[in-house]
Amino acid sequence: MLGTRHSLPTDSRSRAITVRIARDPNDLMLVTAIRSAVYLAEQDCPLEEEFDGNDLVAAHFIGFIGQEPAGCLRVRFFGEFAKVERLAVRHQYRRSRLSFKLVQASVEYVRRKGFRRIYGQAQDRLVDFWAHFGAKPLGHNRKLTFSDYSYTEMVLDLEPGPDTITLDSDPYVIIRPEGDWDRPGVLDLSASRAASSPLRNVSIG
Repeated sequence: MLGTRHSLPTDSRSRAITVRIARDPNDLMLVTAIRSAVYLAEQDCPLEEEFDGNDLVAAHFIGFIGQEPAGCLRVRFFGEFAKVERLAVRHQYRRSRLSFKLVQASVEYVRRKGFRRIYGQAQDRLVDFWAHFGAKPLGHNRKLTFSDYSYTEMVLDLEPGPDTITLDSDPYVIIRPEGDWDRPGVLDLSASRAASSPLRNVSIG
């Protein structure tokens, strides 16, 4: 389950890596701060190119080292595939395993939602990093350059698992908070109340 924090000794907890999905405006502010530090400050990416209008239509993952927000990643969804993008880890945390944990969490999340393919655009120098997860160059040989970097199109094929969410899944699972499907949510708890709304039998039209 994403975002679960295990009990650790105090000295280990201070450096423990955890990953969770962004759920509110404060989380999106953390994502903005991390990407600003990495892409705007380090890579000199123009602001309008980094914050491209897609942030409010995507899922975001935030990675922590202890309590410190240290990295993030974005996922967007299309009909036949999900796109994993905007992986950013603050420079002082790049010797950690955070980048791997962020990608692993996003791959599991995409697979759980039933997608069988992940598409990505990797900076040419990072092709080997994405290959670690089984991603391969797409093979179209299309030249892709933006924000002053050259990119390679990558694709990762996924096998559905037994816990993939489908129309046959428990309906309460489907309405639980995104990425937290294995734990009863607030609407599960509300099911203990009888249908008592005065509008329950009112038809529309």
